[in-house]
Amino acid sequence: MTAPHEHDSVSDPAHSDETGHDWSDEGGALPDGPATLGAHTRGGPHPPNRNHVHGGLVDPRTAFPKIEPPEQQQPEPGLDQKLEPRAYRGEHTYRGSGRLRGRNALITGADSGIGAAVAIAFAREGANVALAYLPAEQPDAVEIDKILDETGVKVLHLPGDLADVSYRNTLVHKTLGAFGGLDILVNNAGKQLSVEDIDELSDEQIEQTFAVNVFATFALSRDAARVMEPGSTIINTTSIQAYSPSPHLLDYASTKAAINNFTKGLAAQLGPKGIRVNAVAPGPIWTPLQPSHGQPPEKLTSFGHDTWLGRAGQPAELAPTYVFLASNESSYILGETLNVNGGRATP
Repeated sequence: MTAPHEHDSVSDPAHSDETGHDWSDEGGALPDGPATLGAHTRGGPHPPNRNHVHGGLVDPRTAFPKIEPPEQQQPEPGLDQKLEPRAYRGEHTYRGSGRLRGRNALITGADSGIGAAVAIAFAREGANVALAYLPAEQPDAVEIDKILDETGVKVLHLPGDLADVSYRNTLVHKTLGAFGGLDILVNNAGKQLSVEDIDELSDEQIEQTFAVNVFATFALSRDAARVMEPGSTIINTTSIQAYSPSPHLLDYASTKAAINNFTKGLAAQLGPKGIRVNAVAPGPIWTPLQPSHGQPPEKLTSFGHDTWLGRAGQPAELAPTYVFLASNESSYILGETLNVNGGRATP
């Protein structure tokens, strides 16, 4: 294990979490334990709901509670810890089976939401994980670090702003220095700010949104491709917005369409080298992105209710898709976008 950089930290932790829970006999991403809406709407995360299980089946409509968040607003970028209700990232239920054992992963936006759920799943599948996130999100990153402590993998913290070229151009190098290799890159960090009228959409916001969502994805993918071995994977996070843009998210939706296109083009370029590139397109997922100016506050109470399942998704419901795309099980899949959106018409 390498020594930490001045603003980065590496941990090589023990195998049990602070609660003493032993995850060693658990494998897969299965719902575990009863949950009711009333017990988890405030303060704590939402475990899966097994009140409607028959013959091993879990009704997807009620697998997680249908949330009706109160109107709330956080300053950008928002924190998982301040979400009401808390998002569920799989910390109590994701059960690894060694599918990524010995791999080294770099995940952007890894402190909260989808990125945090992916970090938890990757670590429990045996991968070392480098967590890139904004310094303002350090409280969430500390919480994730405690969750990862029981996995026994190495964890590298890389706080910084992806809009900063000098920062993002060091991420692959620092991951290599800490882990000795890079096998999985997850370009997940996203900037999303709701603006109702294009007349109010500033040049600065457009440039920052593209810098974080698109330019960083290009740069990190370029740097990763230089060092990746055959069998490595790049996974980009796009969105339902790439296909069905909301009028108040013009810049964000445009970046997600660009990421979709970039994924297919890069997959064609890197496929012959044995490196697979794919994307995941989430629908309405309950993360800090939404109440930190990502949605109008008055729309939060019905967030995700227009999906075919009638509810918003939780970050934990995305993680198995990233694990699949990172694992050898998806060896013949590249240039694909997997939609995890609760039911929407997509191409």
